[in-house]
Order: sequence, then C-alpha cells, then structure tokens
Amino acid sequence: MSVPLVVQGADESRLITLAEQLAPALRGGGAIQLHGALGAGKTTFARALLRALGVGERVKSPTYSLIETYRVGDLDIHHLDLYRIADAGELEWLGLSDLAVASALLVVEWPERGAGALPAADLRVELRHAGAARDLFAQACSPRGEVLLGAWKAAAQVV
Repeated sequence: MSVPLVVQGADESRLITLAEQLAPALRGGGAIQLHGALGAGKTTFARALLRALGVGERVKSPTYSLIETYRVGDLDIHHLDLYRIADAGELEWLGLSDLAVASALLVVEWPERGAGALPAADLRVELRHAGAARDLFAQACSPRGEVLLGAWKAAAQVV
C-alpha cells in the first residue's frame, strides 16, 4: 500500500479544503470511511465533500436517520452516520448490499460500529483532535483507494 496522506494542524477551513480537493476523484464512486472521536470533524469533512461533489440541497447529518442519499448527475451518494448503532446487525434493514454498487459513493461516519456489515473501504480517513485544530490521516485500503489517494495527494500538493 502507498504512503498515507498526513496533514497536521488543519483548522476547519483547511479541513474543508481537503475535502474539496478529494471530491473530483470520487465522481466515479467508492467507499470512504471516516474515523475519529466525537467532534473530530467527520461531519464537517463529509458535508464539504458532498457540497464539492455538487449536492445543492441542505446536507443533513444522518445521525438519526442513519442514511441520507443524494443524486448528482449519474452518481448516487449515500452518507451514513452509524454513531447510534449498538450492533452491526442493526444495519441489515438498510439494504447496504443494494447501495454498495461500484458506481455509487458511500461516505460512512463511525464505520467501526458497522464492522462486518459494511462494504470494504477504498479509503480510510482518520481525524484526530490536535488542540483547536485536527490531524488528518488517510490510507488507501484497495486498488481503487490507491488511485483515489494518489489523486488527492496531487490535488492537495502533499506527498
């Protein structure tokens, strides 16, 4: 696997810019898992990513609905927030197998709560508190993820 993308000390504005720089690479779909403690910036990152992909409507946090789906052109985007899930078995009724097609984009917050029930990640993004800022670590988890990570590094001009 490739060297991860590491950005330290990112304020909210930089976090949003990083999401915007990743967006063009995701127009063909993929599975992104967002890890981090409560308040680490997962929803901020996801919202910025979805807006950059062209979601024109209000991007709601799916904390209570578990999933929000958007369509931008030919791309179906499924934003999941699994914070309220106690057991991965609770996801069975969501029909994830129907959503996880190669041409769709899955953005999952709190994926560890759905372990075993979620499609494999292409890209794992971890956000950590660093005082008032955040540290971001992104790792490719698949060949598709390698392509996504490479495009993101080029757009962010980070090696």
